[in-house]
Amino acid sequence: MFTGIVAAIGKITSFTPLGADVGAGLRLCIDAGRLNLEDVALGESIAINGACMTVVSKTTQGFEVDVSRESLNCTTGLDAIGEVNLEKSLTLSERLGGHLVSGHVDAIGTVTRFEAIGESWTLVVEAPRTLARYLAYKGSIVVNGVSLTVNRVEDTDSGCMFAINLIPHTVEMTTLKHLRPGAGVNLEVDLIARYVERMLSAK
Repeated sequence: MFTGIVAAIGKITSFTPLGADVGAGLRLCIDAGRLNLEDVALGESIAINGACMTVVSKTTQGFEVDVSRESLNCTTGLDAIGEVNLEKSLTLSERLGGHLVSGHVDAIGTVTRFEAIGESWTLVVEAPRTLARYLAYKGSIVVNGVSLTVNRVEDTDSGCMFAINLIPHTVEMTTLKHLRPGAGVNLEVDLIARYVERMLSAK
């Protein structure tokens, strides 16, 4: 479990195929940046851009994870060199500063707008229609591993548009600063909303 509060910005520095066939996954080498790895053991979980991954090796500057082809197909930003948001898994002694996050990406959204408005930033994302039922005004959403509050929701013919207000601190301390219209983002809906929907729909 995670909180969606990014602990550090890391960087995918290299990736190596796990096999010779086209469907092989990748081993990622991550520079952990300022993330303290002293208490991280092999087999523990770290969220990378919102996707929960298992640490298979620790390096001088960071760690390595194996990403299956299934995970690569369901996420964005894990198959290229570049900056990523990092968060270690939650312990029961920590504050829940964001919201309950599983690290399981539900879908890939598309940024339609990202611009400064006064001292803050407005981020608008189009989510697939399948996630529309989980998005609500003042509800929670995870975008690339960052716990955020939905300020506006609008259903469209192709999906669901939601808007978020980002304070300067969030922009500065995460990779969201690099977003541009057309960029893909990893989305995870609120965990509680997902269970409520299941309970209400079950016969």
